[in-house]
Amino acid sequence: MHPIAFQLGPLTIHWYGVMIALAFLFGLWTATRRARRENISGEKIADIVLWLMIGGILGARAVYVMTYWREEFSNQPFSEIFMIQHGGLVYYGGLIGAIVAGSIYIRWKKMPFWKTADVLAPSIALGSVFGRAGCLLNGCCYGQPTDLPWAIQFPNGSAAWSQQFQEKLMFHGKLVGANDLSLPVHPTEIYDGLLNLALYVFLAWLFRRKKFDGQIFATYLLCYAVTRSFVEYFRGDYTNLHYHFGLTPAQWISVPIFVAGLVLATILSKRAPAK
Repeated sequence: MHPIAFQLGPLTIHWYGVMIALAFLFGLWTATRRARRENISGEKIADIVLWLMIGGILGARAVYVMTYWREEFSNQPFSEIFMIQHGGLVYYGGLIGAIVAGSIYIRWKKMPFWKTADVLAPSIALGSVFGRAGCLLNGCCYGQPTDLPWAIQFPNGSAAWSQQFQEKLMFHGKLVGANDLSLPVHPTEIYDGLLNLALYVFLAWLFRRKKFDGQIFATYLLCYAVTRSFVEYFRGDYTNLHYHFGLTPAQWISVPIFVAGLVLATILSKRAPAK
C-alpha cells in the first residue's frame, strides 16, 4: 500500500489518480486501434472517451458517496465529497454514468451506436485492471481475513486495519492490536484485476470474430456481472449495513446488468442480417 506517488511542490499526486489516468489512456489507445476495423475515426473515439471519463467519474463518485455516506462523509466537510484523489469510486456507478454520457454523445454525433459500443467494451475491461491496481495501492476494496498463502496485510492505520480494529475482528484467535498490521486478507483487488485482464484478452479476441454489432458490449456485461459477483464473496470492506439478504450492493446491481446483457445479446443477434 503506497497511496502517494510523488510530490510536485505543494501538490500531492496519489497513485489512485495516476492509475485512473492510465486506465483512460490505455483504454483510448486500444479503442482507437479497434475503431479502424469499424471505419470509425480515432478523433471521434478520443472525443467520446472524454465524455466517458466525465460521466464515469461523476457516476462512480456519486454512488460511492451514497453508499458510504454514514461511515465516511456525514461528519466530514462538504468538500470531502469531491476529494476523489483519496479514493472512493464505485465501478458500477461509473459504468452507468459512462453509458449515459456515451449514449448522449453517440446520438448527438450520429455515430453507429452498437459498433461504437463494441469498440469501447474491451477497453473498459482493460481500464478496470489499472483501476484495481489503484485500489491496491490506495488500500481500499480489500478482502476478508484468510490464511491462504497469497494473503496480504495492510499497514497500521490503513482502512483494512481500522475496520478490523474498530470491529474487534478476531481470526483464528488473533485480535488486531493498536500497533499491529491488519489481519491477512484476500487480495480482492488482484483477483478482480486478473479477471478483468482475462476478460479484456477474450473480448479483444472475440471482436475480430463477432457475428453481430453489439455482441462485444453485451458479452462484456454478461461476463463482468459474473466475475464481479464472484469476487464480491471475498470482499471484506463492507459493514453489515451494506448487506441485503446476504448480498453486497455490487452483487445486486450485477443482476440487472447480467439481464441487460442477455436481453441485448438476444435482440441484437436476431436483428443481425443473415450471412
